[in-house]
Amino acid sequence: MLPQLTKKTITENPKKLASLIDLANLPSTLRDFVGQSQISRLRCFMHVWSYIKANNLQDPNNKNVVNCDEKLSKILLGKSQVELVELPMLVKLHFPKEPK
Repeated sequence: MLPQLTKKTITENPKKLASLIDLANLPSTLRDFVGQSQISRLRCFMHVWSYIKANNLQDPNNKNVVNCDEKLSKILLGKSQVELVELPMLVKLHFPKEPK
């Protein structure tokens, strides 16, 4: 069961969904983090989020902030702290731009 808004987005813009689920070759920094040579952007983001939760990297005082450890910092442009809203954009930077 997909939410109504998600169904509408998929039917109106299938390329947007394809860019999330298509496999892409990963650069070496992200490949070392994920442990795979190819992965979809969505699966990569889910892997990063699982890593954050498993290692308790969310700031206890502000859950909207992630305190990066050395491994996570390597894939997030060397930042020591990242806002949750920045995560998808920072992960997306590692994936090749799709032609229009």
